[in-house]
Parts: sequence; C-alpha cells; structure tokens
Amino acid sequence: MKKQVLIISGSPREGGNSDTLCDEFQRGCQEAGHQVRKVSLQNRKIQFCTACYACKKTGSCIQKDDAVEILQQMTEADVIVLATPVYFYSMAGQVKTLIDRCLSCGAKLTGKEFYFIATAAAGKAEMERTIDALRGFTDCLPGAQVKGIIYGAGAWQMGEIQGNPAMEEAYQMGRAVG
Repeated sequence: MKKQVLIISGSPREGGNSDTLCDEFQRGCQEAGHQVRKVSLQNRKIQFCTACYACKKTGSCIQKDDAVEILQQMTEADVIVLATPVYFYSMAGQVKTLIDRCLSCGAKLTGKEFYFIATAAAGKAEMERTIDALRGFTDCLPGAQVKGIIYGAGAWQMGEIQGNPAMEEAYQMGRAVG
C-alpha cells in the first residue's frame, strides 16, 4: 500500500549528517513506491509555542509562521520521520520547537507511524536520551507507533556519515516502510 511519508530534517546544515540520512531514507521510500516529501527546518521560521491555548478553541495555532504548513503536512502524512543531530545529549532546538507547536494538532496525529533518525559524534548508548525525548512526543499521541530508529553514531563533522552503516540502514528502512 502506497503511503504518504513526511521526512522532517532538523539539521541546521544542508547536507549535514542527519540530513544525509534523510536523503537515504527518502531514496528507499521512493523506490518502494511511496509518496515522499522532505521538509528541512534549517531556513524555516518557527516561533515558540506561547501556551496561549487558542488552538484548543480554534483548532489551529494562531501564530502565522512556517510551522502552520509543516503541521498541516504532518496531519496529512501516514508516516513521519523526525531527524536530528544530537547536541548536548538532546535533539536540536529546531526539532523541539516544532514538536512543541504540535500542541495545536496533536489530536490529528493519532495513529501515525514514526521513524527517528539521530546522528552524533558519540555512540548509540549516549544517543538514547535524545531518542527517549522523541519517544516522549509520540507517547503523547494516541496510537502512534515508532516503527524504526536509525542511529548515526560516530558522525560529528559534516560528511562523516558517509560509509557509516547507518547509511544502508536508512535506505533499507525507507524501502521497508509498509
């Protein structure tokens, strides 16, 4: 069954390590026949959630920034991939800010499939805090399923992900979306 896949790259660098893994995941998905859209947060203007709760009355966030479009794409997707470099054992701020803005559409994200991609100079064990934080998001979404996690461990400088086993994992996991 063909699925709508949304890949959200939280890398602040185009062609950065986590962004590169997104491209491999996308390549696998496309080869499997899925509709794929990749959104890069690097040049997007996304304001912090102000906890005004207007969204609880109106059904959408009252802020007018790039998050509105991304949140709509998230509600339309069957599968959402969240990718982030690991900074100080946590996700990049761009990703966390977008997640916080999901307050306005969380109910519309019920039953989605999620994949996580994380890259770091450290090893897999040190990346678990980041993955736990991403799981914290999906734990708040009824019926959300984490279908796979790609650990791009040992990749710090731009390009160090090349030749890393995570490249093949990302491609194969993209192909296996089903």
